[in-house]
Amino acid sequence: MITSAAFLVVMLVGVPIGLCLCIAGIVFIMASGNPLLFQSYPLQMFGGVDSYGLIAIPLFILIGEIMNGGGITRRIVDLAMAFIGSVRGGLAYVNILANMFVASILGSATAQVAIMSQIMVPEMEKQGYDKTFAAGLTAYGGMLGPIIPPSVMFVVYSVLAQVSVSDMLIAGILPGLILTALFFVVIALMGYVYNYPRAEKQSGRQRLRTILAALPTLSIPVIIVGSILGGLANATESAAIGAVAAALVGRFWTRQFAFSRLPEMMLRAGVYSAVVLFLVAAAAVFSWILIYGKVPQETAAWIQTVAKDPITFMLLTNVILLVIGTVIDGIPGLIMTVPILLPIATEVYGIDPRHFGVVVVINLVLGLLSPPVGLCFFVAAAVTGAKPGKMFLVTLPFFGVACILLVLLSIYPFLSLALLK
Repeated sequence: MITSAAFLVVMLVGVPIGLCLCIAGIVFIMASGNPLLFQSYPLQMFGGVDSYGLIAIPLFILIGEIMNGGGITRRIVDLAMAFIGSVRGGLAYVNILANMFVASILGSATAQVAIMSQIMVPEMEKQGYDKTFAAGLTAYGGMLGPIIPPSVMFVVYSVLAQVSVSDMLIAGILPGLILTALFFVVIALMGYVYNYPRAEKQSGRQRLRTILAALPTLSIPVIIVGSILGGLANATESAAIGAVAAALVGRFWTRQFAFSRLPEMMLRAGVYSAVVLFLVAAAAVFSWILIYGKVPQETAAWIQTVAKDPITFMLLTNVILLVIGTVIDGIPGLIMTVPILLPIATEVYGIDPRHFGVVVVINLVLGLLSPPVGLCFFVAAAVTGAKPGKMFLVTLPFFGVACILLVLLSIYPFLSLALLK
């Protein structure tokens, strides 16, 4: 009780979540009356980051830095436009399709929203779309970032759950594609109701030129995902190869990337990675005190009185995680919930940890698009000037289909495990 109170107090006064977790661990040891536990404290922190899989995080972030600095994002948007830009609501489809392509390289929702808002929202405004809808749609497109590989959240989950990073990345492919298809259905219905504009139709020669200009940029996600699916490389190795491919494409094809800018990109990637890794280290301490305090066992006993079967448990978990995700960012949300809920899911209800991980990540990402915080909406608002509250209202149908996907994933595990069979 004292530990929980200390954690809530320091979090509410604005202390970063990583420090909150560390302080909670110190308070727990002091309250336990066993000072010898302080000797294990640094060992637990080190053990949390002593994982080969975590090397993939700075590499994935570096890929995103190189891709954005090398003009690759713009080529991907043009490619999407060449495919479907001339149909009714074409730019809305392009927004989601381009986000799907970019998601296979960036792997971060907030970074993706920031980048794509600068590109897509002004373009959609020129074509007559409402700015609020354009910004909100871009925010939902960013939701694909942590689902379609590579994904920093899946890497962190795999370390917390002690499962293969490659398996988690593969498990996210099919749900990501299904979510993209559901977003397309919503755009088609909304385009019919609101009479969305059509983009200017491209000639066959223009379309071919655009596709040829963008094709080499697609080598980056093909290398990353293909090497993992083909068993040629694990997640960390594929991230390293992808970073090299992004640098070569940006330097010799788009000609917008200079190797002299690599040190500053590596520095930014390193700073962001350090924040993530500190959270993982703090999570190790948090998990340790939870287990020592028998929190998972007590939580399991309560949940078993409510959920009698795996499907009921998964649906209950959806509700819990959606609520948590509305006030806590994705990775801290993983850190706080996985040590408690995962043992219950696997040991009590026999749920595959990879399937459970996909549901957890999508829930927490959807929380980034839900009031009262809605971090992705605030990122889009900062770039475009649109109102976050209005964004949520005009894009409610996308929230609805994302919830439908969560229910389907909870009932049908094969939707996330099919590619792993």
